[in-house]
Amino acid sequence: MELGAHVSAAGGVDKAVGRAVDIGAEAIQLFASSPRGWKFRPIPDDKGEAYREKAEEAEIRSTFLHGSYLVNIGGKPDLVEKSINSLINHMNAAAQIGAKGVIFHSGSHKGVGFDAVFEQATGALVQVLDNTDDSVQLIIENCAGMGAQIGASFAELGSLIREVDSPRLAICLDTEHAFAAGYNIADPKGIDKAMSEFDAEIGLDKLVVVHANDAKVEFASGIDRHENIGEGYIGIEGFATIMGHSAFSDVPFLLEVPGTDKKGPDKPNLDRLKAIRRRLAESA
Repeated sequence: MELGAHVSAAGGVDKAVGRAVDIGAEAIQLFASSPRGWKFRPIPDDKGEAYREKAEEAEIRSTFLHGSYLVNIGGKPDLVEKSINSLINHMNAAAQIGAKGVIFHSGSHKGVGFDAVFEQATGALVQVLDNTDDSVQLIIENCAGMGAQIGASFAELGSLIREVDSPRLAICLDTEHAFAAGYNIADPKGIDKAMSEFDAEIGLDKLVVVHANDAKVEFASGIDRHENIGEGYIGIEGFATIMGHSAFSDVPFLLEVPGTDKKGPDKPNLDRLKAIRRRLAESA
């Protein structure tokens, strides 16, 4: 598996490659525009081309964009429309730089229930896919469950996947979110049960990327709080359990941790994942 991280694209997307190389990342996630606003700033053509060239030179095979935090396909009509436009912009940017896809949070139904927003949510996903390049995947991230979020359960994610019925709609599994949502993926028996459910509800072929984050909060808390690898409730052995499971053997892992200096994903965290990968390979 490729082990990478979310890295800053400050100064231009091409700058992210050097930052990734500095910490030993083998795969990259980045923001194409500010994740906390609706305004999208297109990537200049020269920056997009520079990213492709630098990524190829650095042997970065997998790049993913992360969508805006404001996206909510379960919100009111005006919010859904903004979300669709935002996702289309990010998908176009992903195609421009050769990224595999756009990872996004599906949002919240605000207490009205998943079934009540199901039709508008799937309709939004279809619109995004119908208006973007066939080479790019739209990737829903599972959530921890707080705040009436959509997609904390594999059953809800599977319902969206089946209804949209597109080979380009896929899933990003966040380890902290899954753990917080009640899937005990840190335990050998628990991960077998969780991934069997994932396969039954969604299909393992839909798992295309992992957000590798330890949990600052206890199991089944429903709370989204990331911790550095080995410093939370999942722990080093929990990540060995996850990385050793066959469902993840060819799936890129991307760090979204606070970092040892609180500046985001860093080399010490990547080195911990690499040490686990090495240990698993030696024991195989």
